[in-house]
Amino acid sequence: MSRRYDQRVTTFSPEGRLYQVEYALEAISHAGACLGILCSDGVVLAAERRNLSKLLDKRGRITRASEKMYEIDNHIGCAVAGITADANALIQKARLFAQRYLYTYNEPVPVEYLVQQIADAKQSYTQFGGLRPYGVSFLFAGWDRHLGYQLYNSDPSGNYGGWKAIAIGQHHAAANSMLRQEYPENPEAMPTMKDGMRLAAKVFAKTIDLSILDVEKLEFTRVCPLDACTNANILFHNVSDEELKSAFEEVKRELAQASGTENT
Repeated sequence: MSRRYDQRVTTFSPEGRLYQVEYALEAISHAGACLGILCSDGVVLAAERRNLSKLLDKRGRITRASEKMYEIDNHIGCAVAGITADANALIQKARLFAQRYLYTYNEPVPVEYLVQQIADAKQSYTQFGGLRPYGVSFLFAGWDRHLGYQLYNSDPSGNYGGWKAIAIGQHHAAANSMLRQEYPENPEAMPTMKDGMRLAAKVFAKTIDLSILDVEKLEFTRVCPLDACTNANILFHNVSDEELKSAFEEVKRELAQASGTENT
């Protein structure tokens, strides 16, 4: 039955479904895992690296060290899951919009406003014939003076929403289940940036494999002040390998202790 209604993105099935959009959503579930965690002092984004070839030249702008993390503006960045070429096109739109907003209003673009523009661009590709949906989901992390630190998810349908913690890509169901259990329910007990990094590493270790805890296999970025003492210069930037190694070692020890307790 579905084959009669999946040839065009604008054709609804009798059940009211758009199969091309659902196929795009399904493609995301096979992409490398990404997750985001909203913290009291910033936002953590983490992603699984899939291209681990030693022959990859990481010096260029295209084949850079970061495989799934992109800076949109100083205060906004994102992680992507899905078709990278689609992500590149939308990220260029987002960067252009952010700079136009800055030029027009002389202030950085609000995070949700930028996310809404990208979501609208995605949604428009589900309304016209001859087009296909963008096969990519985003996790946007940012800060603005209106709402502070924010974390958003946007899927191929054009839908978006704000989250405290969320995972997309492969193993997202198990990862989201674990995040629901581990993330504090009390708003006053939000995790710190350090706690958020450990939680992200723990989720990857439990949903994929303990061997994933390697700086060559995972990449972490964050939106937080460069100087925690002054709370100034809130920027999107990479987490250093030294910090990651320290967080990974702590998680490995914690999981080893938990495993030993269960065995006894």
